Amino acid sequence: MGASEKPLLRRRLLLRRVAVLGGLALVAGLVVLALLQLNLHRVGHALVTASPGWIVLALALMGVSLVLRSVSWHQTLRAAMPQTPLRWPPVVRATMIGVMGSAVFPGRIGEPSRVLVLTRRLDGPSRRQLPVVAGTVFSQTLINLLALAILLAITFTSVPLLHGNLAGVLSALLVPLMIALLVVTGPRLLALAATSRVPRVAKAAGAGVRLLALARQGLVVFARPRYGATAIFFQLLAWALQWLACYSVLLALGLQSHGGLVAAAAILLAVNLSAVLPATPSNVGVFQAACAVVLAAYGVSAGPGIAYGIILQAVEVVTALSLGVPALLGEGLRWRDIRPGTGLGSTGEGPQ
Repeated sequence: MGASEKPLLRRRLLLRRVAVLGGLALVAGLVVLALLQLNLHRVGHALVTASPGWIVLALALMGVSLVLRSVSWHQTLRAAMPQTPLRWPPVVRATMIGVMGSAVFPGRIGEPSRVLVLTRRLDGPSRRQLPVVAGTVFSQTLINLLALAILLAITFTSVPLLHGNLAGVLSALLVPLMIALLVVTGPRLLALAATSRVPRVAKAAGAGVRLLALARQGLVVFARPRYGATAIFFQLLAWALQWLACYSVLLALGLQSHGGLVAAAAILLAVNLSAVLPATPSNVGVFQAACAVVLAAYGVSAGPGIAYGIILQAVEVVTALSLGVPALLGEGLRWRDIRPGTGLGSTGEGPQ
């Protein structure tokens, strides 16, 4: 890097940090403004009177659900890389590190982080293994879409909020579906581009064909029933436990009469859709607003609704940190290694 480029790079980094801080300040201001419009006494009363036993149960359910997700991912990896030795413990640690990354930092960096954490542990060249592992993560995303569709079916007939907003819900589901279409049809489109008479275009298209072909290898789990059925079962079971965790928080606040399990399903659907494009770490503020809006459709006032969002998010973050920090230490990594723009993405391969 030339000396003339360094000031420009510093300026860009400074502008990026200012933009991030400005965005966080704006969101924080909106959250404070919203809280000022609430009866904070009711929020505080709901928090201090919540039953700790049900909250502990929610923590346990959330933790087990993450373990089951790692089981599903392990099956997907075994289907995609049958010749590569794959032990379950590294998959568990990568899963927990990924969940923690998404819970702490904005931008859902947990997904690429877990890909990088696991790839560094696999035999063979990372340039070849990385797109395959990324493809397996995408396979799990497709199963997650199935889970979201089930939650949508459960809640659509009972939540007045969704009746006039089906287009918005479907738009949120459309993004990963478009990515799936790109992965499936991409190689054929790039193959056409590889015949271009422009050398640079042909070379870039050829590299893209190879990468997408490897990524598609991560989707073979759906063509192998032995692994595919297990992966789908454990991933959906993990969602079911998260659903029960949401219901446990309703029990903790004595709100189970307001919709019960159906309300819990609607909340789980709403918080996941609101996290498609997260604006803050853990989607703070937006997460609570999503919970409050859904619960309002079941007759819950804003105070208990916000309290519910605070407790449920605390359950998620505490679970992520409790499982993610030991996993990070077990991998011999440091906190800064999974921060955006540093660590795994810039240090190359780790220990084998």
